[in-house]
Amino acid sequence: MRRILMITATLAATLTLGARSYVPKDAEADATQAALVKIAGEGLIESHAFQYLTQLSDEVGARVTGSPQSQKAVEWSLTKMRAIGLENVHAENFQLWRGWTRGTAQASLTEPLQRRLTADAMGWTGSTPPGGAEAEVIAVNVFNLDEEMKAPARFSGKILLMITKGEPKKDGAAMFSQFGDFVKLAAKSGAIAIFGGQGGFKSEGMHLTHTGILGFEAEFAIPVLSLTAEDQGQLERFLAAGKKVRARLNVQNSFSDGPVQTANAVGEIRGRERPEEILVVGAHLDSWDLSEGATDNGMGSASVLGAAEAIVRSGQRPRRTIRFVLFNGEEQGLLGSFAYIKQHQSEMANHLGDLVLDEGQGPVNELQLGGRDDLVASFQPFAAAISNLRSVKVNDKVEFGTDTGPFIMAGLPGINMNQDSPEYKFTHHSAADALEAVKPDVLAQDATLMAMAAFWIADRAERFAKPWPAKKTATMLREHHQFELLKAFGLWPFGDLGAEDKENPASRDQN
Repeated sequence: MRRILMITATLAATLTLGARSYVPKDAEADATQAALVKIAGEGLIESHAFQYLTQLSDEVGARVTGSPQSQKAVEWSLTKMRAIGLENVHAENFQLWRGWTRGTAQASLTEPLQRRLTADAMGWTGSTPPGGAEAEVIAVNVFNLDEEMKAPARFSGKILLMITKGEPKKDGAAMFSQFGDFVKLAAKSGAIAIFGGQGGFKSEGMHLTHTGILGFEAEFAIPVLSLTAEDQGQLERFLAAGKKVRARLNVQNSFSDGPVQTANAVGEIRGRERPEEILVVGAHLDSWDLSEGATDNGMGSASVLGAAEAIVRSGQRPRRTIRFVLFNGEEQGLLGSFAYIKQHQSEMANHLGDLVLDEGQGPVNELQLGGRDDLVASFQPFAAAISNLRSVKVNDKVEFGTDTGPFIMAGLPGINMNQDSPEYKFTHHSAADALEAVKPDVLAQDATLMAMAAFWIADRAERFAKPWPAKKTATMLREHHQFELLKAFGLWPFGDLGAEDKENPASRDQN
């Protein structure tokens, strides 16, 4: 507590006495500055963010989209939003194309020796025949799938072990998108299963597997399994030595017969002057199911609730509305944030953007403005104002892999609160994604920074951002090398827009 009090006092001094580059221009800016000090105090002293995360982890637990636990998480979130004092609290329903439930995943090595293997199924992947199957294991090079896919007949009746040999011929995003096509071809060609979670790459950490999806809104007929790095390494050594390798698998997952309903949880702080103008502050509520989902993305969900509470308790009301949204279905392809854009299409012109935290358990170190280079300079004063609390960079980087993506596609700044999370590679989608991986003081600070950034954007005298037209957005996404990835996953909506401007960036500003 003493450390938090010292931080709060330092922050107050920074805001009132001034980082040199932050000089309020008028009484309105002074009022915003004073409000930020109050919000900082409420956010850092007696923060309930870690309490929220503990409840989400222990009372709700894993929250796979479309599951009963997912619905329980939505109801829990709405209850917390009402208790905090948010307005217009409600669920916004949407459909998931198909539900999926994890069953058993048993694996064992039968040649050249016998022992148990540790494996877990990737999400929305299929099953072996009832009772399991035994087959020879052969290697497939994920770095050269173009060649591997030219001779799919050799996959028939085999278990495929994804390896990395030589140098990659494509970047990571392109390999990930191609991996889904490879899995479909392998299933069509009669493969029994695939050892190759995480898009065909090895697990991180000691004796950990990592689950996850293999495409945007995608499912696969055969089992795709994540092995521990230790098991993967031994199988690779056996094959490299020319030994015959066989394994037995029994994987039983299940799909729903059709679409299932899920929902985003929504609550607001209504703006005092321009309530029709809206900033979305969000994180994804859904998680994977090998553990509690504390770092992905309970950390973000608790930050959203903690940020909302800090603003409400401060007694400050921004000029514009701050809408807090806990999205569902992010892990299956940003489904909740895409649903939000669709459901609120009539008011998107009045949106300022969205602010999202979804980068693990570390402290915020960067505010990425989703390609909006026109906003970087105007955001710098905020970063300067909080510099004694945290050094935060501001840039126009694009992060499309979380719920910023659909807002960026709509021409708005999808602001990603990037985090310094070196241990996230171990907890990401693994059995280590538990409450013990999160530090309460880091969570409180991240939630407070989210509250302050949200209030600063929503309370500005001048509107922070307006949507870009489609052509300008398309050009920007091409310049930020997002076109190939979005096209590969069937998410590119702009046709040929921006192609000419990419060759002549100077013409972009004329659009």
